[in-house]
Amino acid sequence: MGSRLAAVVVVVLLVFVGVYVGHHLYQRYQQQQIIEKRNNARKLFIKQVAPEAQAMQNRYHVLASITIAQAILESDWGSSQLASQYHNLFGIKGTGANSKEMSTKEYVDGKWIVIKGRFKVYDSWDASIKDHTHLMITGTDTNKQNYSQVTQATNYKQAAKGLQQAGYATDPDYAKKLISVIQTYHLDQYDK
Repeated sequence: MGSRLAAVVVVVLLVFVGVYVGHHLYQRYQQQQIIEKRNNARKLFIKQVAPEAQAMQNRYHVLASITIAQAILESDWGSSQLASQYHNLFGIKGTGANSKEMSTKEYVDGKWIVIKGRFKVYDSWDASIKDHTHLMITGTDTNKQNYSQVTQATNYKQAAKGLQQAGYATDPDYAKKLISVIQTYHLDQYDK
């Protein structure tokens, strides 16, 4: 009777261990599938925006890596409401009938705050990239040369720092984030 009980206990333990290990292996498999799906979506996003970014680089000397990295950061890989519904990859503000009021985060006085703003609506991501490039080459209403450091940059690090110095974004770590995204996803390959 004792050996029978021991055998039952061993079988129950083996079943429990098997279920436990199987459950964890299945969870790990699911996590890998989620990561792979996310990585595939990111590759697809880059593939979708890279051709227009390269075309703008060839015409106006705004590095494609910078344009792609900005689109990634500003639109959360094209998934933000502004990008997915209104094709605005860069959070470019606008006025009038061809704009939409939305909430956004801005870094003001050392902290992040949520504000309402009006943002341009585009027909496509390509149109958004073209307008972004136009902003880089024509500057702002108050400073036509505002982004000259970006358009004259010979590498993405110079361009990222130029954007930061020109006040493109309120995020004090904007240049570092751009450089990190470019390096992580090897976006400088699109600068050729």
